[in-house]
Amino acid sequence: MITSFRIISFLEGVSYLLILFVTMPLKYIFESPEPNQIIGMAHGFLFLLYIVLAIMVKFEKQWNAKTLIIVLLCSIIPFGTFWMDKKYLKDSAKA
Repeated sequence: MITSFRIISFLEGVSYLLILFVTMPLKYIFESPEPNQIIGMAHGFLFLLYIVLAIMVKFEKQWNAKTLIIVLLCSIIPFGTFWMDKKYLKDSAKA
């Protein structure tokens, strides 16, 4: 479960950065909305998976409510999922 969550959190973080730094400038500066629609849909799906898996991992790792809230908030902060992985998941994957 933790490995799946790590993969999804990485993909969700990458898709979020693509939206912020690639597709949004393409949409608003170059008037090309198509990449934003495609990446946006993928990001939305990954975001939902991230939320569901975070809740499932909460029970597996016995996180308290504060930790779960931090993990969930990391999904809306640029580069947050990468920090979350290092802080809360990296050591668990080796075990």
